[in-house]
Amino acid sequence: MFPASVPIRLLAAFGLVASVAACSSAPTTATPDTFSVWDPYPQFTAESEWAKTIDKCGTEAGVKIQRQAYDTTDLTGKVLLAAQQGTAPHVLVLDNPVVSTLAEAGVLKTNQEVGLDASQVSPNLAAAGTMNGQTYGTPIGANTLALYYNKAVLTGAGVDPASIKDWDSLNAALAKVKASGKKGITFSAIGTEEGTFQFLPWFWGASGALTDLPSGKAALELWKSWLDNGYAPNSVVGNTQTTSWQEFATGEYAFTENGTWQLGNAKKAGFEYGVIPIPGRTGGTAPAPTGGEFVTVPAQNNKDTEAKAGRIASCLTAPDKVLASDTALTYISAVPSVQQQQVAAQPELAVWVEAVKSAKGRTGDNLGTKYPKISQPLWGAVQAALTGAKTPEAALRDAQASAK
Repeated sequence: MFPASVPIRLLAAFGLVASVAACSSAPTTATPDTFSVWDPYPQFTAESEWAKTIDKCGTEAGVKIQRQAYDTTDLTGKVLLAAQQGTAPHVLVLDNPVVSTLAEAGVLKTNQEVGLDASQVSPNLAAAGTMNGQTYGTPIGANTLALYYNKAVLTGAGVDPASIKDWDSLNAALAKVKASGKKGITFSAIGTEEGTFQFLPWFWGASGALTDLPSGKAALELWKSWLDNGYAPNSVVGNTQTTSWQEFATGEYAFTENGTWQLGNAKKAGFEYGVIPIPGRTGGTAPAPTGGEFVTVPAQNNKDTEAKAGRIASCLTAPDKVLASDTALTYISAVPSVQQQQVAAQPELAVWVEAVKSAKGRTGDNLGTKYPKISQPLWGAVQAALTGAKTPEAALRDAQASAK
């Protein structure tokens, strides 16, 4: 049976406590031979590779696909409302941190229940959809973070990017860049999820645990030292990932922390660039958070319908079809064999494949819906420390108290 109601606290969290029956934006129920697919890709039209793949998977399942595309910020609320009304889509593509929220609400079926095959997906990427030993959905692909660098700026400062293996060598490089008259590094430390997303590689790279925020003190001290030493601009406290990229695109900065989604812009920047993994405190590649969406199957009132939806979802993430979608989305595939195809076609993606192999889901470690309660105090701590309102130690101690 479909859940009688989505928990009211989840509706409230998205500002949806008003009567769902009065909501005019909810879709009409699809006809029996029509299956609905909702995704957060309004930028992709019916002529896109993504839309064509959806149609192919519908044809293979013997159904017609009715696709609805929404902005990421709108999608979760619309799904919760539709679930209340019993009109949830048959297949749902959504941002990976939201999977645990909808699973806890009873909106999603487990992979085992619907026969969704995620066996070829890298386990570290599938983990973002795992709660209490059950997996919900499978990632269509992933993006993550690394360090872009300006080759001319580093050459002028006498820095070999290959020498950057840990925080000490990165700090040494930043010191040389500053001495050469150029700017060091820019990133996003804004007081939103973007700020937490960008901080996590350094937090995890210092062996920090999200259940113990003070354990990442060294990472916050690192960021604060960059501002104090003039290696990073004060603008980082208000930077989004877009505005920090715009700073890097001026050609004045040696480094920026950003993601695969900037590859197109990097090629248009007008200067030679390279990419290196974000280093851990004492070496190695720091775990960076995974971005990207999961293909999931919402609960319906018919087991056969759910099983057919599972076949469509499996098709959308199958190795023989997902390459075209990942290419269109500028994602690294979640399937190792497809990653190899991507690198063969574009050798510059090799560093991103390595970054994805080390990446972690933000809701992993069985945090699930606890993650937002941790993330918000964490980005608040970053803001407080970087603006000098608190010491890094005090900021993280207070954030831990707030998270509890």
